[in-house]
Amino acid sequence: MRSADLLADAFGRVQEAVHQAVEGLSEEELTARVDEEANSIAWLVWHLTRVQDDHLAGVFGTEQVWTADGWKDRFDLPFAAKATGFGHSSKQVAAVRASPELLLGYYDAVHARTLEQIGDLTDTDLDQVVDEAWDPPVTLGVRLLSVVAEDNQHAGQAAFVRGVVERREEA
Repeated sequence: MRSADLLADAFGRVQEAVHQAVEGLSEEELTARVDEEANSIAWLVWHLTRVQDDHLAGVFGTEQVWTADGWKDRFDLPFAAKATGFGHSSKQVAAVRASPELLLGYYDAVHARTLEQIGDLTDTDLDQVVDEAWDPPVTLGVRLLSVVAEDNQHAGQAAFVRGVVERREEA
């Protein structure tokens, strides 16, 4: 198996987790929060998608799907185009409201671009340094794995929040 195939599988698992966390929920359920300081499913999925879009566009030298394909305008959020959610306040988290179709549409567009970008990568490509601001410098392989890890963490958090929301509705 090629490294590119492993990465495609890893990103595919993120896609499955994102869909499982979002599908079948209403906008109200997607924006529910465990408490007033917690992240909602909508914010978690928007954020993990923004990070993937931002980081991959950065290492591959492409425009983000967010702006290139009009997703920023469709979401109509009160944030700068470059915002990914890092450091967001509780008020900013609450501002992320979206339908499941919008969230999954953007995620799936970023996922498709990701598969295009990683499809022909070789092991040598993965050794290329893409960020010298760290010690040791970050390679393409490490950057891609860090995106997968962050995406999985946030998709798991979204699944947890979904479970809380569903239990509240049953009670």
